[in-house]
Amino acid sequence: MPWFLVLGAKSDIARASARRFAGQGFNIYLAGRGHKELEEDAADLAIRYKINAKSLEFDALDFKSHPGFYESITEKPLGVLCAVGHLGDQKKAEGDFEEAQKIMETNYTGCVSILNIIAADLEKRKEGFIIAISSVAGDRGRQSNYMYGSAKAGLSAYLSGLRNRLSPSNVSVLTVKPGFVATRMTRGLDLPKALLASPEQVAEDIFRAWKKGKNIVYTRWYWKFIMAVINNIPERIFKRMKL
Repeated sequence: MPWFLVLGAKSDIARASARRFAGQGFNIYLAGRGHKELEEDAADLAIRYKINAKSLEFDALDFKSHPGFYESITEKPLGVLCAVGHLGDQKKAEGDFEEAQKIMETNYTGCVSILNIIAADLEKRKEGFIIAISSVAGDRGRQSNYMYGSAKAGLSAYLSGLRNRLSPSNVSVLTVKPGFVATRMTRGLDLPKALLASPEQVAEDIFRAWKKGKNIVYTRWYWKFIMAVINNIPERIFKRMKL
């Protein structure tokens, strides 16, 4: 069976997605920092779904290690999920460039670094798929999280170009745009419960969108319409709103 590589495998959405793809027979690589913590997850996947599963050490911010990381994978994956992300502290980032840089490099630069390498391999093989988690926050900059949103906007644009490039090589690229999700990253935030999705719901949306060959998926589905409204607010009005 083919292998599925999960980057940023400690996140709640990544874990739920790994289970969903494992349930379809994919062997799973779980990659993240301090990968020893992922060994238990890998063992659980292997037993629960009767597949092969391994944990790998991966640091999205150690750009120089990325070529060696991918080269070290003996059986190259057919597909990859990039679930690397860091919400960060918007207020802190406004006055502390180190925080702003961490947000940018985690959500954009690190993803581009590793996906460039994987894309080149899949393009050469003329098969496979790339799934990456962006965010609805990247659709329009808002004062509450524009550092994070701008990085995700860059990632969405990158994925759009990558999709355009890889299409002739039979490699698909799926951009995932979640809204509010109940994860460890959002714990403690005052989010509207009516719009809050579970990691399992997001993972199901991701799997179904990939299966259908979609290019972009909003999850949950209603965020497509919420963002359409937000994107159509005239700038003269939008700039006075507290969003």
